[in-house]
Amino acid sequence: MLAIPGATLSRWTLAYFAAAVAFLLLGEALMVLGFGYPIAGLRAPQTLILVHCITIGWLSLLMCGALFQFVPVLVAGPIYSNSLPLPALLLILGGLALLIASFLQLAGVLPPLPAVFLGASLLLGAGFLLVLWTLGRTLAAAWPLNLPAQFVSIGLASVAATVSYGIIFTLGFGGYSRSPLLLGIQAQGLPLHVSAGLGGWLTFTAIGVSHRLLSMFMLSPELDGPTTRWTFRLGTLALAILVGAGTIVVAAGGGPGTVLVVAGITGLACLALYGRDVLRLYRQRVRPAIELNSRMAAVALAHLAFATLLLSACAAAGVVRQYIGPLLFLIAFGWLSGLGLAKLYKIVAFVTWLECYGPVLGKAPTPRVQDLVVEPRAARWFWLYFAAVDVASLCLLLEAVPVFRVAAAAMLLASAGIALELVRTRRLANVGEELRLPAGAQQPRLLFTFVGN
Repeated sequence: MLAIPGATLSRWTLAYFAAAVAFLLLGEALMVLGFGYPIAGLRAPQTLILVHCITIGWLSLLMCGALFQFVPVLVAGPIYSNSLPLPALLLILGGLALLIASFLQLAGVLPPLPAVFLGASLLLGAGFLLVLWTLGRTLAAAWPLNLPAQFVSIGLASVAATVSYGIIFTLGFGGYSRSPLLLGIQAQGLPLHVSAGLGGWLTFTAIGVSHRLLSMFMLSPELDGPTTRWTFRLGTLALAILVGAGTIVVAAGGGPGTVLVVAGITGLACLALYGRDVLRLYRQRVRPAIELNSRMAAVALAHLAFATLLLSACAAAGVVRQYIGPLLFLIAFGWLSGLGLAKLYKIVAFVTWLECYGPVLGKAPTPRVQDLVVEPRAARWFWLYFAAVDVASLCLLLEAVPVFRVAAAAMLLASAGIALELVRTRRLANVGEELRLPAGAQQPRLLFTFVGN
């Protein structure tokens, strides 16, 4: 990989990461201010703004940026285009801004303007279509796909379904949808939209990518055995049941309850096998001392395991609807955001090192990737983040809203601290003066990378 400097770098991945972190901080600030859930209802317009700042602005932009960087690594080939990710980002940001304006109309803050709903649908649809086109063409050029790339392909199908559901809802809010089939999806399809997004697009894709990243960063044997293949098969089956059968049922006017139960049981088996694989990766690692990103990934995985057990217990007791808010919060912030921040910490250092020092390897003394970060300092922010998430989740269960806002403030502080560590890494602030910029190296830019021809 390092023999061809810049060949594996994505030009605009850092721009996606910067936008994503900005939306994470915005979402946490809104929680501190009491905007949306838990003060407002789960379906209130204010909550919808908060939810989409996190799911689209933070998690989806983070995942897109990571995939633009690592799908070429997964398939050992070049990305289809290093230019298309920028217009895709701008379209998604513009669409998200219009979507927020649409929800503000529903809240009565802005005057009614149906064209905003249509514009949000068009821009978000076009932005994610460019993402799918770029990554899909990259994957198609490497056919037949290895197992991690197969996970990503199903994740991309899931984001297509998630965006399609979202467009149907948005057009319905704007009064553009009159079809009985679409009205059925609008009435009963919200659980499918949420499950396809959090379960398929974000979690299933994270499962596939984390297999390779954990193996790469801990020097563990790559997993390609029966357990991993059954993880893929069961997860794919669960998503096929959810999206395929679920869409047919709700479009016909039925409720998605049975579909969700069957897909949930299949997905639970998938997660159990994934957990077994992760334990093998940690046990079989060659690297004796686990780096901070892998330690924090383990904490995020523990939150996934706990959330899965809690969801299963609530389903068995028939109280999922009563506790769905805390459950989704724990999944979004304890599992997905925790894993995202952990891997972001490593990816930014890795990309910066590859961009800055890859071209001069063997020609001048260079630092290690670990020399770009200060783990003891960053570890304090990560532990504060996870502790604050746990307290906030407990507050939601106990309906202790004032304490929840204090915990959200701690989450905001911790996230800002991690963001500052990322900026310091990108600016080479942690590298000693004698190794910072050897002859032939370039000072990295914050929002894009220099890509070699």
